[in-house]
Amino acid sequence: MVNLKSFKNLYRFIDILILFFLIFDFGFTINDDYKPYKILVFFTLTSVLIGFNILKYFQFDDAGIRKTLIFNLILLTATLTSSGLYLLLNQGQDMIPALKQCRVIFEVGLFLYLLMRLSMLIKFVYKIYFNPAILFVGSFFIFSFIGALFLMLPKVTAHGISFIDALFTATSAICVTGLTVLDTANDFTQLGQGVILALIQIGGLGILTFTSFFAYFFRENSSFREGLYVKDFTASENLQDVLKIAARVVLFTLTVEMIGAACIYFSIDQIDNVKDKLFFSIFHAISAFCNAGFSTAVGGFYDPSYRFAYSLQWAIMLLIVIGGLGYNIVYNSYIYFKTAFSNFFVNNIKTLPVRVFKLNSQIIFITTCILLLAGFVFFFFAEANHSLKEHVTFYGRITSAMFSSVTPRTAGFNTIDYTHVATPSLLFVIFLMWIGASPASTGGGIKTSTFAIAMLNIYATARGRNRIEINTREISSSSVNRAFAIIMISLFVIGLSILLLLFFEPNAGILPIAFECFSAYGTVGLSLNLTPTLSVPSKYVIILVMFLGRIGTLNLLFGMLGQIEQKFYQYPQEPILIN
Repeated sequence: MVNLKSFKNLYRFIDILILFFLIFDFGFTINDDYKPYKILVFFTLTSVLIGFNILKYFQFDDAGIRKTLIFNLILLTATLTSSGLYLLLNQGQDMIPALKQCRVIFEVGLFLYLLMRLSMLIKFVYKIYFNPAILFVGSFFIFSFIGALFLMLPKVTAHGISFIDALFTATSAICVTGLTVLDTANDFTQLGQGVILALIQIGGLGILTFTSFFAYFFRENSSFREGLYVKDFTASENLQDVLKIAARVVLFTLTVEMIGAACIYFSIDQIDNVKDKLFFSIFHAISAFCNAGFSTAVGGFYDPSYRFAYSLQWAIMLLIVIGGLGYNIVYNSYIYFKTAFSNFFVNNIKTLPVRVFKLNSQIIFITTCILLLAGFVFFFFAEANHSLKEHVTFYGRITSAMFSSVTPRTAGFNTIDYTHVATPSLLFVIFLMWIGASPASTGGGIKTSTFAIAMLNIYATARGRNRIEINTREISSSSVNRAFAIIMISLFVIGLSILLLLFFEPNAGILPIAFECFSAYGTVGLSLNLTPTLSVPSKYVIILVMFLGRIGTLNLLFGMLGQIEQKFYQYPQEPILIN
């Protein structure tokens, strides 16, 4: 038993050693004379890991653990073999470029290996502590801090970065917000942009979804507690299929992002400003789908090269909308339209399918369509003599108006300068940012379903009804209570942040400050150019608002207060005068 414990401790030490070596390899520049020795270290670490996994395979009889170990062995062996073959095939040539390519092979292989080990660590956390809300909040906090440390590495930035700016950028990325205190295109190297991209992907999906993804494919035993957590995170209704749904979410996300990257790649074919078209396409596909709003384009999409690239904008918009709806709504809509098509053209049934399109999906889908259409109509007419004036074609005006309607829904890309937008349009943008995207999606805000339930409740109350009934279905009182709690908490948090920024930024106007705070809470990323000028206290305020906007303040309260003992009695009701 002592030997097994010592073996596990040594195994963990090797993992930590690899992690620090990868950080050193990524973040620091060394002399070319020492690069061959670095490759030797890669070979040694990978060989040691193969040996440890072989020993561990014979020590455990659990089928799930063995499948994971087999995957590790295949991954590490493939990494070691492909690196060795690459060096053998390039013998006699300049070894420095060959070593660089070989290093990339090791980096990718070991990074995937560490991702697997991280998923195992998180599964262990499930066993020793369970509070879904706290785990959710804690994962974002930890990755924000880790991301900040990575962004402070020398090779990540062009001119260095302070801790507060690194923490701000990492939080903005992990919370898929898009507010920046530095220029992503000029102040970060491609490695730094890659770090930001990784944080965006993790923040959009959540590292715990990746854990369930690996658990599903290796058929590992998942605890009941783990299933309960992922059920809440993925908005699943069936506890038995929760890991399958998590795996589908990851596969769906990666598939849509790959298709989106291909569309972006072909849409920028004629744009000469883009140096690395492949990286540009992948970066913006992930950033758009995750509703992050980060861009590697100098000046964002307001640059004339992108401002009039309408096919690029439509590709971005489609990714934003799909990511803002979320897997559940997209999948339910697909099943509904597939069933309707089959009924009409295959089974010759002339009636629409019943109960296939769930009430939750109906509310979210219809609300999203109404907000997109309302935003398009508003911007098309309100900005006709302002931001749309430079678009000479009717198609260009339609595209720009629709883009202005889509991006405030937590995406944050901009093809217009919001400092020159009419005040009514700014107020409408604030309204859209506050509502945000749909629940269980990559977006933020109070969510479309929350807004829809609040409006339906107002309508039902005005008609003298105490219940919300839609198509022979009734919305539960708990959903109504939760919706109004989210609305009140959001207004309290935003109002308090505006008040604090007015103290810390006495020279800034109320509208830019309010715009910034709504953008931070809605995890949007649009700005009136106030963020880069913020003082240090103001940056901490915006960091906290971005964090609360992404995790949901109500989720945090549930985590802290949800363990209070339930009372199974009810006091007599007494009416309160409300006029």
